Amino acid sequence: MADYVIVTDSTADLPSEVYSRMGVEVVPMEFIMGDTVYQHYADAREMGFEEFYTRVKAGEKVSTTQINYYTYEQVFLPILEAGKDIIYICFSSGLSGTYQGSRLAAEDLLEKFPERKISCIDSLCASIGEGLLVYRAALLQKSGMEFEELEKWVYDNRLHSCHWFVVDDLEHLRQGGRISAAQAILGTALNVKPMLSVDDDGQLVPVIKLRGTRKIMDTFCRKIETDGDHVEEQTVIIGHAGAPGMAAQLETVLKERGLIKDAIITDIGPIIGAHVGAGMFALVFMGKRNLGR
Repeated sequence: MADYVIVTDSTADLPSEVYSRMGVEVVPMEFIMGDTVYQHYADAREMGFEEFYTRVKAGEKVSTTQINYYTYEQVFLPILEAGKDIIYICFSSGLSGTYQGSRLAAEDLLEKFPERKISCIDSLCASIGEGLLVYRAALLQKSGMEFEELEKWVYDNRLHSCHWFVVDDLEHLRQGGRISAAQAILGTALNVKPMLSVDDDGQLVPVIKLRGTRKIMDTFCRKIETDGDHVEEQTVIIGHAGAPGMAAQLETVLKERGLIKDAIITDIGPIIGAHVGAGMFALVFMGKRNLGR
């Protein structure tokens, strides 16, 4: 059977060295800040994470765009020309049109390479939740799993990537329609932080409201205890949007309580950061079912 390559998009938010080590290719995504269009690559070559969140905190507006056909072609074409197939694990269809766009690009390219296979899989995940699915899939590929078996594994496990996000900037949630203006004002005044997850349709949903760092840390621990599936044997992922201190504190708490052994700490990129603002931090792990359902 021909070799295959796992591809994802830059919303998966894994560190660039992880992609390189695991042999995963990444489709860049665009964001617009001021009058400039930037491509967000995994190594943040066009704008670093620190600069991005500094500018967001200063009030600069950010918008994002869909991945276009040309961008897909730039990533997919060299793989197909090398005689390899593609499993593309993409950003949730509940949050973006990425999945549909990738399918159209794949259909066109397969007309030129009818002997090849491209499987575009809607991860139904966001940010590091997508990243964890990609990371686990890459481990299975390295263990020798064949194309069809890995494709099935991704479909079977995409709702088991358990996402938990705590958002600091409520104004970004208001702008995105996740909470009302009154909720944003009241929550800011009371220093209440919403914890969000991702539902079965791949959409962000507020789940609970938390106040105080200790309560937030306790809730993350409880989610692992109630929803996790042998998390102590996993590598979990902790992501942050310009909040490295909170990410490090979360890792310390989880390890001190014996809930995890290994974690990847990573920056949340501009594509997700445009919608959640600075200060967000998150934990993902493989569990019984996302949201515990």
